Amino acid sequence: MNASKLFIQCLENEGVRYIFGIPGEENLDVMDALLDSKIEFITTRHEQGAAFMADVYGRLTGKAGVCLATLGPGATNLITGVADANMDNAPLVAIAGQASTHRLHKESHQVLDLEAMFQPITKYATRILSPETIPEIVSKAFNVAQTEKTGACFIEFPENIAEMAVAKQDIPLDVHPALCAEPATAQLEQAAQLISQAEHPIILAGNGVVRADAGKALAHFAKRLNIPVANTFMAKGIIPFRHPMALGSVGLQANDYANCGFGNADVIICIGYDMVEYHPHLWHPSRDRTLIHIDANHAEVDAHYTPKLSVIGNINNSLTQLADLAIPHQGKAMRTLRNGLINEMNQYRDDPKFPVKPQKIIWDLRTALDLKDIVICDVGAHKMWMARMFRCEHPNTCIISNGFASMGIAVPGAIAAKLAYPERKVVAVTGDAGFLMNSQEIETAMRLNIAVVILVWNDASYGLIEWKQQNQFGRSSHVKFNNPDFVQYAESFGATGVRIESTEQLMPALEHSLAQDTVTIIDCPVDYRENLKLTESLGQLTCPI
Repeated sequence: MNASKLFIQCLENEGVRYIFGIPGEENLDVMDALLDSKIEFITTRHEQGAAFMADVYGRLTGKAGVCLATLGPGATNLITGVADANMDNAPLVAIAGQASTHRLHKESHQVLDLEAMFQPITKYATRILSPETIPEIVSKAFNVAQTEKTGACFIEFPENIAEMAVAKQDIPLDVHPALCAEPATAQLEQAAQLISQAEHPIILAGNGVVRADAGKALAHFAKRLNIPVANTFMAKGIIPFRHPMALGSVGLQANDYANCGFGNADVIICIGYDMVEYHPHLWHPSRDRTLIHIDANHAEVDAHYTPKLSVIGNINNSLTQLADLAIPHQGKAMRTLRNGLINEMNQYRDDPKFPVKPQKIIWDLRTALDLKDIVICDVGAHKMWMARMFRCEHPNTCIISNGFASMGIAVPGAIAAKLAYPERKVVAVTGDAGFLMNSQEIETAMRLNIAVVILVWNDASYGLIEWKQQNQFGRSSHVKFNNPDFVQYAESFGATGVRIESTEQLMPALEHSLAQDTVTIIDCPVDYRENLKLTESLGQLTCPI
């Protein structure tokens, strides 16, 4: 047996089901070993697409998604997706082939120091230098990737090492999942006292609650203590929107939650909150509120985020115990925010104007989907609308990249979501710019018979940047472009293309597309004049508790 076969055995031992990637000369032995493996190799059309697939697969399953590339340009093409996974705390293991170790010390064809290149964007990056280290390296990579805070790891596999023989005693190591520590009793008692004494507490729930699968504990905690919950973009659905304490998503950098939520709070309870999701200077500019940090890890250092108390340990157990220890809050639940959001949602449900308003697109999409179906949202102006107005009743049903926030994630991410949950409908919600960044993966979906719907918000512009330019300067700069005919583009892959030519067509098109067993691309013109109206309305919003 050679080192590549041992390597694949180690991946099987970790429970890997899929590897997303592209074959190359320097991973020939690994590719050959995969032919005898139960692991399914998903051949993609670009390494960035492979990394995004691994990213979203890890985010949805909690098990590290795996992507593979060859050396040089193959490995560098992984970087954006790997960085996205690491900053968004999605478990991922990236693997790249490398030239023989005999030429790594000198200038050589396609050779880069990949270990050094990936170190700043991963939790752990290493190079395999001898076959007998493979079991330890693979075990460590998956353990580190899947341990809080979860993230990306990288393994460089030189081609001469990959073909070496291994000894009989070189076998995969036993897998022992890491357990999160229990919160300290003293911390819980102090936190309970602070919460009990608060007059206007509010909860900020982050992606860590999703990773901890602590949604039920959070919902119980908030309801029993009568404390309203605002969630970050990446924690949508962590408590159902129908929950009496649910306020919706924060992160639009506008005045509604700052003025009407956090600005009125005396105690802010941050649960599973990562600063990359929503910087604290935006919701805690005064730096004078009492902050309680509840998470599996200690807080990052920031002048606007200095917790008076940290409860470190298993989030589920922390919330369950605090719900029993603290005295329920007797104040109001900041309903102005929630009621305003519901009114916004309802206001445009029957709006007939064309191009379609963002609010109407979201209403129809939410109506067409079951509550456990999955939406993968790309980055752009549509992300801001989806984050604010797409109602979620379950976590991980609206995936939004908001740490690294990279464009191009939606199409490959939707493919990975369908592989992870084949029984659910999956929609990639994307702008026309983000769509074309990884639209080549439509071929991957068609080849593998993966049925997804791609809803393209078409404005022939980098809409989010134009929104910000208009807000800041009153004019736009170099954001316009031309698009291909998306219907013909879809058909060139063998997929189905639909062009929305009136607002009344959108709902039937969505329902029909979701029922099809193929890839469908829906080209939907969007009226982004609503962007500036939203900015103006949020900027003026003030409200009582």
